[in-house]
Amino acid sequence: MSKRALKQYIGQLDKGSLQEQLLDLYDRFPAVKTYYDFVFNPKEDQMVQEAKAKISNEYFPVKRKRPKARRSVAQKYIKHFRTLGMDAVLLADVMSYNLEVAQTFAMDRNVPDAFYKSMLNSFKELLQHVSWHGLLPDFKDRILKIYGQVEKQQWPLEDEFQKALDILEQ
Repeated sequence: MSKRALKQYIGQLDKGSLQEQLLDLYDRFPAVKTYYDFVFNPKEDQMVQEAKAKISNEYFPVKRKRPKARRSVAQKYIKHFRTLGMDAVLLADVMSYNLEVAQTFAMDRNVPDAFYKSMLNSFKELLQHVSWHGLLPDFKDRILKIYGQVEKQQWPLEDEFQKALDILEQ
């Protein structure tokens, strides 16, 4: 069904039928419930803190011995927050935090090359997000600190990080 056809269909419904359909969607689909729960009671700060705790636990586990160090955990939260329409500043904060924790993790460990490639993708994503939403003045110091750690730790893809940063500053 196209969006136009849906608009036409909704326009034909009376208020009671529309309410019934929305309640049915709310009951049937968890994504709809999650969306409306967020819209009417965002608790963004709580969600950000939960995401940061999960990301941190991925690299520095509390209950298990070995870290999993999966970028996908942070990416799930970032994607979910985008879908909900979370504040761009809070999303950039989570994205920056993910890189900062990963750098702390990599500081004293031997990590595979795939880790650095993954973090490069996260760095580029952060730069795009900050640039798109006009948040560079707010996040420039954090971004430069992240890049500074890339230089200090001599990451294998350091030149790629530099290229990404150069594009942002143009």
